[in-house]
Amino acid sequence: MIVQFCGAAREVTGSCHLITLANGYKILLDCGLYQGKDKTMQDFNTNWLFRPADIDCLILSHAHIDHTGRVPKLVRDGFKGRIYTTQASRDLSSIMLLDSARIQEKDAQYLAQQAPRGGSQAPPDPLYGTEDVAAALALFVSYPYNTPFQVCPEVTVCFTDAGHILGSAAVSMQIVEKGKTLRFGFSGDIGRPNRPILNDPQPMLPLDFLLCESTYGDRDHPAAPEELDKFLAIIENTCVTKKGKLLIPAFSVGRTQEIVYMLDQLVDSGRLPQIPVFVDSPLAVDATDVFIRHPECFDQDLHHYMLTDPNPFGFKDLTYVRSVDESKALNDRTDPCIIISASGMANAGRIQHHILNNIENPSTTVLMVGYCSPETIGGQLRSGNKSIYILGQKKQVKADIAIMDSFSAHGDRHEILSFIANQKSTVRKIYLVHGDYPTQQAFVTFLGQNGFPNVDIPNLGDTLTISADTSGKWNAVLTANAQAQVKYATTQSEEGSGE
Repeated sequence: MIVQFCGAAREVTGSCHLITLANGYKILLDCGLYQGKDKTMQDFNTNWLFRPADIDCLILSHAHIDHTGRVPKLVRDGFKGRIYTTQASRDLSSIMLLDSARIQEKDAQYLAQQAPRGGSQAPPDPLYGTEDVAAALALFVSYPYNTPFQVCPEVTVCFTDAGHILGSAAVSMQIVEKGKTLRFGFSGDIGRPNRPILNDPQPMLPLDFLLCESTYGDRDHPAAPEELDKFLAIIENTCVTKKGKLLIPAFSVGRTQEIVYMLDQLVDSGRLPQIPVFVDSPLAVDATDVFIRHPECFDQDLHHYMLTDPNPFGFKDLTYVRSVDESKALNDRTDPCIIISASGMANAGRIQHHILNNIENPSTTVLMVGYCSPETIGGQLRSGNKSIYILGQKKQVKADIAIMDSFSAHGDRHEILSFIANQKSTVRKIYLVHGDYPTQQAFVTFLGQNGFPNVDIPNLGDTLTISADTSGKWNAVLTANAQAQVKYATTQSEEGSGE
């Protein structure tokens, strides 16, 4: 069989890998949106390294847009096969893809309004629209974890819990070619053990070859034994001592629910002062509804907690904000409060308006709880910039900036090593995806020092040919695709909604 790396190759966004069996059957693993800023990648989202109509089925690891964001375009451009994922990922994808489509449509409308009248170049159409999302969702077929299913007679697939976001899965495949069974796997995004809400990542089935994410392959995350105490100290300093607002830029899926759950715990334990809390993100509101519908993804700690508090995502002083008018009204409040709003990097969404209106107020604290690409507003605040440009205005940073990196949803290098530890005796080679190239190079060294000497880093467009020799031993050859590498130059990019 042949594997072509069609996205997230030496990148942390745009996940997409194509498997072509010996009989011509084609399986796509993920179909993500590229969310970086580099101009050499600007046509990645509109072009394909394959014909969508030729793909027989699509397997999605999880619902983050950098893994699912081009699915409606895939369908729009001719794909008619089934889309396999977990039940929770299907539900999250429905709201996230609709949100993405609305953004595409609004962006196209804005560009059309900005285009000079009588110009020779027409403004671009949206990448896809809401009708394309509806067509894509009709193709979804969902399976629970640890339940093998066939996508064709030669291929059996099993999802195991990756512990990254609700419904996230690692993909283990048994592929029969010429009477021999190849065990091939795709890690998806690997979560972290001992995090709130979700189950710990579950080991994959034994594999011969593995595509493994490497987002944080060059570092270890800070330990978080006192995370709740640190969070409470930031709240008290801002809302009680300074009597100001605590602004928390947070991804709508996963991060927001984790923060709300921590606040719920503080309320139930009587430790949280009586402070109004607002979740100002329609997508986060919808995502929280999906979380409530999928307790099968919750860990035992949360199940135990729900015996005394049936709703871990709601408490007396918490308000979920949908309307624009309600969101604008938050900027007129002068009383202490907590506002949780997207996007996590503060590069879009309602959080930008809250930062714009409060960043010059010393009583405000902006709490950063995740990775931010350096060029984003969040990245600039994390770096200690004394001023920022936001929504066309230059603002002095007089608010306090606090950082809690223990919230990351991606495993660090030791956590990824633990996740793949059961593969040492079986895996013949690991191919790193979903990571910046310098990080991946460091991770290759780290893995080599810890019992995995056979690791490679494919580039965009490279192909991997896997075949059995006369003795039945599987061999793999990675071949560079120079044409694709010229068309889509490898760049350092932001993680986007994948954090």
